[in-house]
Amino acid sequence: MEERADVKSILPFLPLSLSLALAWPEAAADSLQSLSLGPAVSGVHSGHQLFGFIVALRDILGFSSQPPLSPHAADGFSLFFDQLMSREHAKVWFEENLPILGGILLKFPSLLESHYDKSDKIFGEGGNGLRILEKQHVGIVLLSQELIAALLTCSLLCLFPTDLRYSYHLWNINFDQLFSGLSFKPRPSQEHKVKCLVHYFQRICNQIPTGYVSFDRKVLPLEPSCGNIYYPVPDIWKNSSVPLCSFKVFYSGLMEDEQDEVLEVDFANRYLRGGALKQGAVQEEISFMISPELIAGMLFMPSMENNEAIEVIGSERFSYHKGYASTFKFAGDYRDEKLFDSMGRRSARIVAIDALSRIGVAQYNVENILREANKAFCGFMDHSKFQHYLPHFQGNTEAAGSSNLNLVEKKFKLEKLNEESFAESRIGIATGNWGCGAFGGDPQIKSMIQWLAASQALRPFFHYYTFENSALQELEQVMLGMVEKRWTVGQLWQKLSEYSCEKLNGNKNLSFFKFVTPALRMLH
Repeated sequence: MEERADVKSILPFLPLSLSLALAWPEAAADSLQSLSLGPAVSGVHSGHQLFGFIVALRDILGFSSQPPLSPHAADGFSLFFDQLMSREHAKVWFEENLPILGGILLKFPSLLESHYDKSDKIFGEGGNGLRILEKQHVGIVLLSQELIAALLTCSLLCLFPTDLRYSYHLWNINFDQLFSGLSFKPRPSQEHKVKCLVHYFQRICNQIPTGYVSFDRKVLPLEPSCGNIYYPVPDIWKNSSVPLCSFKVFYSGLMEDEQDEVLEVDFANRYLRGGALKQGAVQEEISFMISPELIAGMLFMPSMENNEAIEVIGSERFSYHKGYASTFKFAGDYRDEKLFDSMGRRSARIVAIDALSRIGVAQYNVENILREANKAFCGFMDHSKFQHYLPHFQGNTEAAGSSNLNLVEKKFKLEKLNEESFAESRIGIATGNWGCGAFGGDPQIKSMIQWLAASQALRPFFHYYTFENSALQELEQVMLGMVEKRWTVGQLWQKLSEYSCEKLNGNKNLSFFKFVTPALRMLH
């Protein structure tokens, strides 16, 4: 374990100590043992007493020098467990669930040791073990759902040290701000967010899940490198001969209810979490509430830069929900029936990509359209099969390392590649109005950017959920026109570039759909 105590080590961000092995400090282990034996021993019968236990345990762990917990957290714990939760459910929580969670925390050191040993055996020394996945470093962490349960129980009891996190571009993963939001400027949705998470803990107390979840940091290199894909320049998009992939527009329904095998887009904050552990309750935050294992990624995933994305495979969904933002509500238990792959992961794939935020008319600059297209492409492409993408990047610019293939030969190879790639993968993209809420994005532009990125990433299909956005009433008609005209990624990029000029030259009221419609009516 000692070789992991370097800059990438997770140890400074955990409440455990390391001597010969990972362990809780002796006094902390005694406290957790009392918690595991039930309220008659621990004295924890209420939310008020639970928060007192948390404070005492943090003192034992030496957190007195750490930034303090949110000042309203104590009120939030008391409010939820002593007033908002029914007496019947509270009795089960304190007498049955909380002792089991104490037992899970007692196992945490051995679970982590086992995790590293297994990772080293399967993947070699260093493996895919839990560590900080630094910016601009490709990497993957594979965690068991049982280990994630221990990590999230640490979050519930606010046991993660926080003093180093912000300097490493990591967000707070403790639940103190979540509970604080119940009493300080409360919103109706906040209670239901906590209900989702408490439901998760109740479920794992009934049965610990046995699967695995992987967290993958995806990076598009900013500079050309031999035999690799790099951050595409405008000419690569302009010259792309890749056909636009098939599509389907959904004017109602939710991405998380998709019946096909898809890569679901998380409309992310650059910090993986959005306002999940604060008062946010929009797309990303809802995903984290109904599939709480996503929260584990916050522990070790620093914020994303323009050429990065984060993909999570295998997270289990535990809750139904209704509503959105202020109307969000927990709507009961959900049983995830997704199949498992050879690594023990559910066939649930989520990719976090962060859109540019609140840049107004500047979003129509080609430079910003390029940033969004490359961000989406980074998330949508299968980085393990980068060689499949090389023909799309060779021969377009000198910087990409041009090929000597003539145009006919290039077209033949491209068509063959598309057939092979589409045959190999059934996994399409499911997305919607990425960056179009508080971030202020134009939904017509964002839909087109994501479609061309999905096509360039050789995804077999593209499913778009409009969430009843009035600006997208003609989306299906526009996309159908482009498919009927057999437009390529390059042709769509060119239209986006031309539209950029129109908008920046003062044509403020012209929508992209109105701009492009005349071209779709022209004869071949």
